[in-house]
Amino acid sequence: MAVTSQPRASGGYPATEWQTGICDFCDNCGTCCYGFWCYPCLGCTIARDMDECCLCGPTMAMRSVYRAKYNIKGSLCSDFLYTNFCGVCATCQLKRDIDRRKEQGIF
Repeated sequence: MAVTSQPRASGGYPATEWQTGICDFCDNCGTCCYGFWCYPCLGCTIARDMDECCLCGPTMAMRSVYRAKYNIKGSLCSDFLYTNFCGVCATCQLKRDIDRRKEQGIF
């Protein structure tokens, strides 16, 4: 049996986009500086926000779980590409999205 589509755990949320773009550095300069100068620390902050183990770090799995939880459009392939080739950018995007959802009361 072949899997032809990615399962989604939408949590009741309609399909959405990320709240900021992958390169929206100026949207939150503090987060971007944090990610650039202390990438592992930002990964641990995100893991703590998501109630995950800090040792997991900012991985494709963490991005995929978050994306599936909030029904954000994308795929495992895009998660892989962003986290492996634009790791700091993808991690900062994830943190900005978490912060916005906290402000909106939906995190």
